[in-house]
Order: sequence, then structure tokens, then C-alpha cells
Amino acid sequence: MIDVPQVAVDLAKRFEGFHRVPKQDPHRAYPYICPAGYWTIGYGHLCDQNHSPIKENEAEGYLAQDLQTALLATLRYCPVLATEPEGC
Repeated sequence: MIDVPQVAVDLAKRFEGFHRVPKQDPHRAYPYICPAGYWTIGYGHLCDQNHSPIKENEAEGYLAQDLQTALLATLRYCPVLATEPEGC
């Protein structure tokens, strides 16, 4: 299995952000509706509206799973990417 490059993790975290809702509980993320209209939590992980609050390390775990899924789907449809040297 191919690891998700750290630069991809950092980029996703930068653009998604760790959404702390409500702001009075800054160490937990609660489900929220994203701009596309889906219930999400943490760094944009899809969930249902009744998902329990999570801490940032749990959100990072969800993000890692989501990025691995996206990477595997990308490589399924464009396998040549797996053979490209990094930095090209």
C-alpha cells in the first residue's frame, strides 16, 4: 500500500481546517453542514448529524482514512502516477 505523502495531509488540513463548532469547546469538533450541504466533522469527514464530538487526533485519523481512500481511487484510474518519481 502506498502512503499518503505528508504534503498532501498538510494541504488537506490547511484547506479543510479543523472545525470547532461550537467555539466554546475549542478542543472538540462537532458535526456541521459543509458548504456542499453534507454533515461533516473535523477535517471534512462525512458523518451523520448525531455523530459524537471528536478531538483533533481523532479528526486526523479520519483524515488519514479519507486521504487513503482518495489516493487508492486516483491510482485505480491513473496507475501511472504510482510509478512517477516524487517531485515531478
